[in-house]
Amino acid sequence: MRWSWKIGRFAGIDVFVHATFFLLIGWVGLSYWLQQGSLAAALSGVLFILTLFLCVVLHEFGHALTARRFGIQTRDITLLPIGGVARLERMPDEPKQELWVALAGPAVNVVIAVGLFVILAAAGTPALPGAFSLTSGTFLERLMLVNISLVVFNLIPAFPMDGGRVLRALLAMRLEYTQATQIAAALGQGLAFVFGFIGLFTNPFLLFIALFVWIGAAQESSMVQMRSALGGIPVSRAMMTNYHTLAPDDTLRRVTDLILSGWQHDFPVIEDSRVVGVLTRDQLMKALSQQGPDASVGQVMWREFQEVDSADMLETAFARAQSCGCHTLPVTHNGQLVGLLTMDNVGEFLMIQSALSRDRGRRILLG
Repeated sequence: MRWSWKIGRFAGIDVFVHATFFLLIGWVGLSYWLQQGSLAAALSGVLFILTLFLCVVLHEFGHALTARRFGIQTRDITLLPIGGVARLERMPDEPKQELWVALAGPAVNVVIAVGLFVILAAAGTPALPGAFSLTSGTFLERLMLVNISLVVFNLIPAFPMDGGRVLRALLAMRLEYTQATQIAAALGQGLAFVFGFIGLFTNPFLLFIALFVWIGAAQESSMVQMRSALGGIPVSRAMMTNYHTLAPDDTLRRVTDLILSGWQHDFPVIEDSRVVGVLTRDQLMKALSQQGPDASVGQVMWREFQEVDSADMLETAFARAQSCGCHTLPVTHNGQLVGLLTMDNVGEFLMIQSALSRDRGRRILLG
């Protein structure tokens, strides 16, 4: 994710923090300073928010490590002001596996809350959630309440929260996966409408949650529908076979000429008949501004690229592109480059298939 910095690697998973997260820390520190007028109060607020996000990171590791047990790796975890995001390489294939992965995150917060309750009880503190709030009580009391709130919020049965995935997994045990997703997404959007309506008259923050849930549900539904439409179709049917390639010693000047004279934006880099890298348009623009047009392709190309085989299914290729954030994937067969697969091509392929299906339906009705 852009504007993110790596802060460490734990259990083989890189953890990043987004630049906007520091805005949240600054806002919290300033708010405590204005309310209580002391540096100690500001530092206390910052410490609390950092501890809270440590709980969020542990929540995301709950998802990641559970997914690892089912053979699914996590590319990275990124901290945002609204929480954490663990990028799994793919979603579990089995509904039961998705259920366990989805529940693992909230389960971590339950364990933290129970542990804090035990500590508070041992110290003689009442530790009853009704006895304090997020703005009152001791540090540990507030932290316990936050973890309880995280469990409740994340188990709301709506995408993109964990509760939406729990609901989808339970439905998918009896229904087809796409149908289960559509039902869960529809319920999520219904809840978003309720949140938005209540937010108009009470808390404006509910409007933000409503928008967040509505968009998340729509994206999840459309993504699953696309994967379903791509199932059983080989990459070879949708890949581009008319394209330009580069060599590592080509200059960026040649790449700009190719872009200006044609339609291609991303280029596979070939050496000894093998794909050794990919140069994207974004990388080209950055390199041109920093190194100039005489720099070589080999200096700036992306070497840790993803590729697919021409016999792979489009569903698999689409999931791989989504997991790596790639717009273009080199297509190989027996180690040799045979085509390019872009997300634009996938979209156009689906539109053509849809148009052909409508034409066949019309012919059947008229025939």
